[in-house]
Amino acid sequence: MSGGSGEEAQSLAFGGQALIEGVMMRSGSHTVMCVRQPDSNLTVQIMEYTSYTRRYPLLFLPFLRGVVAFAEMTYLGMKSIFYSANVSLGEEEEFTWKEYVLVGVMVLAMSAGFMVIPFMLANYFGLTSWLLNAAEALIRLSLFLGYMGLISTWGEFRRVLMYHGAEHKTINAHEAGKPLTVESVRGLRRLNPRCGTSFLFIILVVSVALFSLLTAPDFYTRIAYRVFLIPVIGSVSYELLKLSDKYRGSAVMGVLMAPGLLFQRLTTREPDDSMIKVAIRTVEEIKRLGAANAAPPPHSNDRALASFDFN
Repeated sequence: MSGGSGEEAQSLAFGGQALIEGVMMRSGSHTVMCVRQPDSNLTVQIMEYTSYTRRYPLLFLPFLRGVVAFAEMTYLGMKSIFYSANVSLGEEEEFTWKEYVLVGVMVLAMSAGFMVIPFMLANYFGLTSWLLNAAEALIRLSLFLGYMGLISTWGEFRRVLMYHGAEHKTINAHEAGKPLTVESVRGLRRLNPRCGTSFLFIILVVSVALFSLLTAPDFYTRIAYRVFLIPVIGSVSYELLKLSDKYRGSAVMGVLMAPGLLFQRLTTREPDDSMIKVAIRTVEEIKRLGAANAAPPPHSNDRALASFDFN
């Protein structure tokens, strides 16, 4: 198997997500999940999916598209994880809409907790002004690093991080126009600037800046800021992520994105060859579906919507 030219890579931009014993990739028109079964055979699930930002141009407007992208990523991510869990365990259970809603509520609760808990801890020490914001940011960063460090020691999750590395390496090979072979992909780095880990770092920076500007005299109003402004923070962070991808060759942007790439060393691990093969198979399926020859996107600079990395 071989990768295409640099021009082909630009016409077929995509991103994905590490799964349980597998990888999911998404282009502008399809989602492909490739998962290893208990007998080591691979199963491939293909789903046609066109983003709502393509169906309804109004939703592609800056800042609106970030909210839509996050909702779609959450839905597709949950669907893919559930599918991979069933396949890797040899089960055929279908998740109901109630279970999707339950997980969605959990995601929202965790997002709110990620914003509120650091503020409450910083406020407990009686800090004010910029000291409060600095302590809040430091606590939020510490919670994230502690969480990633803890779960990375879990054997099963460590394998997910290895598939995450395989996904990044294969996307990097595709975008560089390199052959999609195990030997070629193995030698590439496992970091990617569009990774969701980098997105979380941007969210951290944006939240610090925003909460520094929005001050309120009472405790509960400040908590409300941190809950109800989550979509705003996410939208602004998404636009900055798109900007960083557009100017990824810039030295200035490289410096700004370096911390996010550093965080990815926690969320990715070096994969083995069998994992790289799964990621390559997923990319080849996307290409087989003709995504590279699909009609051009109806909006300019639509690249990041399809190519954002879910992890």
